[in-house]
Amino acid sequence: MSSAESFVPTPLLLSDSAQKRINALMAEENNSTLKLRVYVTGGGCSGFQYGFDFADSVADDDTIIEFGDAALVVDPLSYQYLVGSTVDYEEGLAGARFRVQNPNATTTCGCGASFMV
Repeated sequence: MSSAESFVPTPLLLSDSAQKRINALMAEENNSTLKLRVYVTGGGCSGFQYGFDFADSVADDDTIIEFGDAALVVDPLSYQYLVGSTVDYEEGLAGARFRVQNPNATTTCGCGASFMV
């Protein structure tokens, strides 16, 4: 006889480097309510593209996902495309940026800023 395992799926993850960057921006702005808004819009070379913004207010239908002092905010339309994704922050020769590692994307562009599901 087998037993079923249960788990709580994580809607989105935030990497350590992204958490550190959000916390640094909160300190720079002297604003402890600052949150990283992640959203999806139409466009880009693969059909959809990711967007990032900082907000200290949220709409009633937004989802807030907290990671210690850092938090992500996602609108209901974008949420469905981002479930299971990891938001990361990277610095390199091409500059610094937040990026999404999305397991739901079937195709992504070379820069990783747009995707198709």
